[in-house]
Amino acid sequence: MPVVDEFIKANSTYASDFHKGGLPLPPARKVAVLACMDARLDPAKILGLEEGDAHVIRNAGGRATDALRSLVISELLLGTQTIVIIHHTDCGMLTFSDEDIHKKVRQELHADADHISFLPFTDLEQSVRDDIAYLKATRLIPDSIEIRGFIYDVKTGRLNEVQ
Repeated sequence: MPVVDEFIKANSTYASDFHKGGLPLPPARKVAVLACMDARLDPAKILGLEEGDAHVIRNAGGRATDALRSLVISELLLGTQTIVIIHHTDCGMLTFSDEDIHKKVRQELHADADHISFLPFTDLEQSVRDDIAYLKATRLIPDSIEIRGFIYDVKTGRLNEVQ
């Protein structure tokens, strides 16, 4: 069975017992979680979240610059008061440079992506610090918003806070 057909079947099962249609739009726990898109991470499970608890924003590397638009909407229009950043061990963003991916795009896609920064990094803890600093420096995230950063260990399942 094709994977999308499996998804449709799973959704039918999920919807048959669905009772959460009345959840309010703003997240109940007033938090936005920014995490990497890596398939080994499930931010809701890692943090004990249920539907309606938080905004969960995911992108390659869990990078703040890619998520800024969503974070502004989350805090300004929907009342979140905390941002939690989660990067992780064994991240693919540690394995390439912008130059590497620009070359690959030219070779395999016959396109030019040199104007795009794919935001790779070479130091995992520093990438978390950089994202926290970026959000604290922008005028689009008020100083009243608490911002905390973590590294998720894909081998142990533990979160370690980055100071």
